[in-house]
Amino acid sequence: MEHSHHEHSEHQDHDKHAGHSVAMFKDKFWLSLLLTLPVLAYSEMIQHWFSFTPPTFPGSQYVPFVFSTIIFFYGGLVFIKSAWGELKAKLPGMMTLISLAIITAYVYSVATQFFIKGDGFFWELATLVTIMLLGHWLEMASVAKAENALDAISKLLPDKAEKLVNGKPKQVLVSELKVGDLVLIRPGSSIPVDGVIVDGSSAVDEAAITGESKPVSKTTNDEVIAGTGNQDGSLTVKVTKIGQDTALAGIMRLVAEAQSSKSNVQILADKAAFYLTIIAIATSIATFIFWLIAKDASFALERSVTVLIIACPHALGLAIPLVVSISTALSAKNGLLVRKRLALEAARKLDWVLFDKTGTLTKGEHGVTDVWATKGYTEEDVLHLTASLEQNSEHIVGKGIVKKAEEQHVHLDKVANFKALPGLGVQGTLHGSEVYIAASYRYIEDNKLIVPTEIAKMVKQAAKEGKTEVYLITNKKVVGALGLADIVREQSKQTIATLKSMGIKTAMITGDSDEVAAYVSKQLGLDQYFAEVKPEDKAAKVKELQKNGQKVAMVGDGINDAPALTQADIGIAIGAGTDVAIKSADIILVKSDPQDVVKVINLSKATYRKMLQNLGWATGYNVFAIPLAAGVLYGAGIVLAPALGAVLMSVSTVVVAFNAQLLRRAKL
Repeated sequence: MEHSHHEHSEHQDHDKHAGHSVAMFKDKFWLSLLLTLPVLAYSEMIQHWFSFTPPTFPGSQYVPFVFSTIIFFYGGLVFIKSAWGELKAKLPGMMTLISLAIITAYVYSVATQFFIKGDGFFWELATLVTIMLLGHWLEMASVAKAENALDAISKLLPDKAEKLVNGKPKQVLVSELKVGDLVLIRPGSSIPVDGVIVDGSSAVDEAAITGESKPVSKTTNDEVIAGTGNQDGSLTVKVTKIGQDTALAGIMRLVAEAQSSKSNVQILADKAAFYLTIIAIATSIATFIFWLIAKDASFALERSVTVLIIACPHALGLAIPLVVSISTALSAKNGLLVRKRLALEAARKLDWVLFDKTGTLTKGEHGVTDVWATKGYTEEDVLHLTASLEQNSEHIVGKGIVKKAEEQHVHLDKVANFKALPGLGVQGTLHGSEVYIAASYRYIEDNKLIVPTEIAKMVKQAAKEGKTEVYLITNKKVVGALGLADIVREQSKQTIATLKSMGIKTAMITGDSDEVAAYVSKQLGLDQYFAEVKPEDKAAKVKELQKNGQKVAMVGDGINDAPALTQADIGIAIGAGTDVAIKSADIILVKSDPQDVVKVINLSKATYRKMLQNLGWATGYNVFAIPLAAGVLYGAGIVLAPALGAVLMSVSTVVVAFNAQLLRRAKL
């Protein structure tokens, strides 16, 4: 798929190039370039300029005609078809202008070759078609293929499920399940439907859907959501919602809605081409009528055709594509993958940058922030014993504890009689006979254990900061505890500070609790934060800010961010994030570094500056050339010959190309 359905107005010719591939423009350009060489070699004007004479042979005077005819039909028809689409849509633009110029040049040149007296435009026609093909090849190649975010979301759902038939699991297609069916969900598998747990308990990773960084303990009568991951316990789930009714399907609808609403922006070159088309046609007609009355039909026709050809400078066709191409290369070099260039253009006008918390401002992994010990145990003892118990655990919290022990080079003992306590923790025998348990507060409550005062006080404070606590228990006594939190990326603080210095407000949206959000927000110095926000509300928050005329960028990494990423003026995905976030985003930060958001804004400003400068050069040429081509200074003995017009056209193109190259020196 070359272009997603909602991009059709971002560049009018893109829409009309549906079905035209990058490879097609590339092939047409190279063959047209090859065919242009003999046209140039056998054109009198070029021979005169460069003082050379090519070999002659019977019929050599027809070389420009023959090769230009091939170029016109092989390379030019794509523009004529696209122009027809523009005219049907009543939006004449670049394609109409190019088509008008090449049709007029070809018909007039054929007429001068065989029927009337005058100078043909074969070499101008050949170079015009070739350079326009180059421009469109560069433009299309620089825009990354827009893959469908909805496909990536649907991949979260397993194709098959284990349906309980007479108490025994039977593998069936998810599409065959009905409301009321019982489904067995094994540890480590993805949950295929929305439903209610009727048996079992486990921890469920809901980060992809809700944004909640901690796995959520689930037991009988708790609801589970399709697309989330079961972690450490077996669950029997009664199906309550299927297909289009699931929460995941709702998110897919939001993504589709936000995508389809992004269709009302046109790039500057289209607007310039639209006005230039009207001016060129009007001036050409007026020129013909004036000189038909004032002089003769031959002169009137030559002036009229010259106006049309000169009004379509090569430069305008290259002004934007060249900048886009260089900007895309520059962005890739800096770890920024630009999927939609309009988003890059809009980044210079941002008022707000909204960051997702988990996996964006934070690393999305639990790290140990505190270790507390009772009398008789050191902090190292607590870490050593807890990590030894957790070393075989697949739980995100357990992995965080083991990682901390490895960082501090703490030796881990072998555990005997290891046992997982689904949704609660783990237990095992260490040092021969001592049974240790690493568990959540729910285990403390269920077993009516007492937490020593010195630990309880510290844990209470940690809970206010949104930290997860794990207790170390032996002989029904709490001997220590650990506090864990989602680790804030080192680069996040610098990013927020830089954005503030640029006058851009920063905010954080998260599915986490208010305590967690407040703690992270305070650490980073954010202007605002939104906690306990559901996926559909994330998109609504972005809409709310946009209603006030604010330009909003959303930076995220999860499936739950997809609707907000597509709703925002600019969706920016952290590269290490999920496929769906990346496919919903306009720009991807390959290095997963939030500081690259600043690079996006700097690149946007530099790119836009170059676009404006190039459009200035490209259209400024017309302000000078069109009146001269029309013969306004004929009375003073100054008439712009078509050949001189072509020279000016070439100079304009060279200036635009050189100016675009200067973008490579931009500092991000």
